[in-house]
Amino acid sequence: MELVIGTKAWSTWSLRPWLVAKRAGADFTETLIPLRQADNQTEAEIRPHSPSGLVPALKVDGLTIVDSLAICEFLAERYPQANLWPKDEGARALCRAAAAEMHSGFASLRGECPMDLAAEPRAAELSEATHKNIRRIVALWLELLGRHGGPFLGGTDWGIADAFYTPVATRFRTYGVRLSDYGDDGRAGEYAARLLEQPEFLEWERAAKA
Repeated sequence: MELVIGTKAWSTWSLRPWLVAKRAGADFTETLIPLRQADNQTEAEIRPHSPSGLVPALKVDGLTIVDSLAICEFLAERYPQANLWPKDEGARALCRAAAAEMHSGFASLRGECPMDLAAEPRAAELSEATHKNIRRIVALWLELLGRHGGPFLGGTDWGIADAFYTPVATRFRTYGVRLSDYGDDGRAGEYAARLLEQPEFLEWERAAKA
């Protein structure tokens, strides 16, 4: 099993399935392709691995699976013992919805606050669209933590939904976002900190800063 990823300081899309693969205990090799190279060099290096020309890509059993959510779904099926989705049907549906919302939404937050694990924390002036994104994320986190009892979005087990919001937690840290300004009662901030304390993320972060 080979996971093709991009620069660890920047690639949120690569981070998510890498965290999931690590938590699942998957035996995989890692191929890292530097992003933001000049003269289309990045795409030229990705193309032999990924028909979409994008990372991440998982190469396994003669298949090439592109898209971070598709890779995570494959890993959840391959490693059911890892409990990457909640066992409860309702909790599983809500966590899938939360991951899908992150996968396709929050464009303003993505654009104004790109993940940069090598950057020093700093305050940022944010647009109203980004404020709206953050308020929605805080509300979503509080809803799921309250419904399922925490400490993670689906309950006791860290899972795919948590992987999808880990890059968001890094953004909040890097850009000095105070979640109490967006309706947090303390639980969302604690959850964000918890995501950044997971051993898989800490391993990724160390490599990103090396």
